Amino acid sequence: MLLEKDPAHAFIPYPAVPVAHAPTGPLAGLSFGVKDLFDVAGYPTGGGNPHVLALSGIKATNAPAVQMLLDAGARFVGKTYTDELAFSMSGINAHFGVPRNGAAPERTPGGSSSGSAAAVSNRLADFAIGTDTGGSIRCPASHCGLFGLRPSHGRITLEGSLDLAPSFDTLGFFSRDVATLERVGAVLLGEDTAALPDTVRLLYPEDGWSLLDGPVRQALQPALERAEAALGGASLVRMANAGIDRNFSAFRHIQGREAWESDGEMIERHGLVLGPGVRERFAWGRSVSNEKLEESWQVLREVQAEIAELLGEDGVLVLPTMPDIAPLLTTGEAALDEYRNTSIRLLSLAGLSGCPQLSMPLATRLGAPLGLSLIGPAGSDRSLIALAARITA
Repeated sequence: MLLEKDPAHAFIPYPAVPVAHAPTGPLAGLSFGVKDLFDVAGYPTGGGNPHVLALSGIKATNAPAVQMLLDAGARFVGKTYTDELAFSMSGINAHFGVPRNGAAPERTPGGSSSGSAAAVSNRLADFAIGTDTGGSIRCPASHCGLFGLRPSHGRITLEGSLDLAPSFDTLGFFSRDVATLERVGAVLLGEDTAALPDTVRLLYPEDGWSLLDGPVRQALQPALERAEAALGGASLVRMANAGIDRNFSAFRHIQGREAWESDGEMIERHGLVLGPGVRERFAWGRSVSNEKLEESWQVLREVQAEIAELLGEDGVLVLPTMPDIAPLLTTGEAALDEYRNTSIRLLSLAGLSGCPQLSMPLATRLGAPLGLSLIGPAGSDRSLIALAARITA
């Protein structure tokens, strides 16, 4: 860590090793944190687990995406905490503790990119990168009152990082304002391959909104009206072939199986001690059969076709990022797991479709942030950021 103090417990206290950055460039003057799944020269890559940290060794090179940011003039200030092996959404790491939610300190920050969200929400960095497999950018963004982009699948290189479920893994990033998100996006995303037109069809997916309790819908209503006013109204749509529960099951089975394929051999060989929830998820992933996996892949293919047809070249889905504000730090493991499962019912649509999703900090409830999201066609990432700029102007 290159900061003198870290009151948010966002950064891992690795011995400070300076990392060179360009003196000028489009990100000059901005500082950033890196989730401890990515390699940074002079540091280990611990993945939120003591065994992985012990096996890592000191890395000699930067992950390509990290190098892109350094070459653009951004200043690295430290590696940030992650939920264990990125297989959680609470922000609670049984080995290393809980980063502080800068917008609601009595609540969880969300995960697994917990430290990155804490760094930005506590103003210890201007932006931070993380990963999003099942919601690990979007969840902390909503909980910590940040802008957070999960990009189109495959849009940003994940070379030099630890895998969880490669069919869903993405590199995403947080900022406190949309202007910074635009600057970072210009460096990491390149040009859109499916740029949205100035006039878009804003679509309101009934299945997603139906998951919310009345007070949550009421809290998000002004944000929805703000988006409609900026973008020209919204139309109600129903997901024809791939309902929320079916999507949840398919996503969960593919993610679980791939997580075990990524980390299972290491877990067994070295006897990794895993925290609550993480341990059970890996054990469950090991049990996913080939037949269930193929059934889930068929659902994924159907969802991709349906969403591509629904969105076309100008459609954008508007939906809640999370089912509610962040749980309290005192919430028990069973309640956290129930909240996670409800959340994945909302979050799995972007993962299955491969489309980008941008969470915007447009609402609050009980004094805590609540995000509203946009999902656009695959390859429309920077267009979504431009839409967010119009909504928040």
